[in-house]
Amino acid sequence: MTATTRLAALGRAELTLLVRNRMALFTALLMPALMIGSIRAATDRVGLDGTGMNVAEAAVTGGVGMVLLLVVYLNLVSAYVGRREELVLKRLRTGEASDREILAGTALPATCLALVQCVLLVAAAVTLLGVRAPERPELLVGGLLAGIALCVGLAVVTSGATRTVESAQLTTMPLFLVSALGSGLFVPVEVFPETMASVCELLPLSGVMTLVRAGWLGGGDGGELLKAALTTLGWAAVSVLAARRWFRWEPRT
Repeated sequence: MTATTRLAALGRAELTLLVRNRMALFTALLMPALMIGSIRAATDRVGLDGTGMNVAEAAVTGGVGMVLLLVVYLNLVSAYVGRREELVLKRLRTGEASDREILAGTALPATCLALVQCVLLVAAAVTLLGVRAPERPELLVGGLLAGIALCVGLAVVTSGATRTVESAQLTTMPLFLVSALGSGLFVPVEVFPETMASVCELLPLSGVMTLVRAGWLGGGDGGELLKAALTTLGWAAVSVLAARRWFRWEPRT
C-alpha cells in the first residue's frame, strides 16, 4: 500500500466521522458564513479610509481567515483530541502509516473543505457582491495554502494541551480571539494605531491575511509581503517544533 493510498483511506475515514458529527459539520459549513455577516457589521462601523478596500472587500477577505480558523483549526483540535482519547491514533501507529501520514490523513477532509469554501467565497464575492477579481491569484493561493498548513500545525500543538473534546472549546479560544481581533479578520490592521498595528502584524495569522488581501485586492510592496511571508514561515516552524515536543499520541492521564 502506497503513502497516497494510506492517506486516502485515512481521509475517507475521517470524512465519515466529520459527517456524523453534527456540531463539527455545523462549525465547518455554516459558521464561516455567519461570521462573515458579523465581520461586515464590524467593518461597517469602522472607517476604512486609507485601507484601500471597502466594507464588502474587508468582509470577504476576513471571511477567508474565518474559514481557516473555524474549518481547519477548531475542527482539527477536536478531531485530534477525539481520536487520541478513543485510542485511534495509538492503533494507527501500529500499522504501516507513519506519524506524518496519520496527522495529515486526519487533517485531509478539513483542509479540502476549507479550500472548496474559499473558492466558493471568491466566486460568490466576485459575481454577487461586485468585489474585484483576484489581482494576483498566485499570491492568494500561496497565502491560503500557507494558512492551511499553519492552522494544521497550530491544531496539532493545541491538541496536546487539551484533555477532552469538550475542553477544546476553551483551549482554542485564545488563538481564535487573538487572530479574529488582532490579525485583521474583523477589521483591517491598518485602522489600528501604529504601535498596536506593529505588534498585531507579528501574530500567527497576520502574515497570512496580508498575503491573502494583497493577492485578492492588490497592494502591498515587496518589503511588506516579505515580512508577511517570513512571519508565516516563522510561526509554521515554531508550530512544528512545538508539535514534536507536546503532541500526545495516547490519552492524557
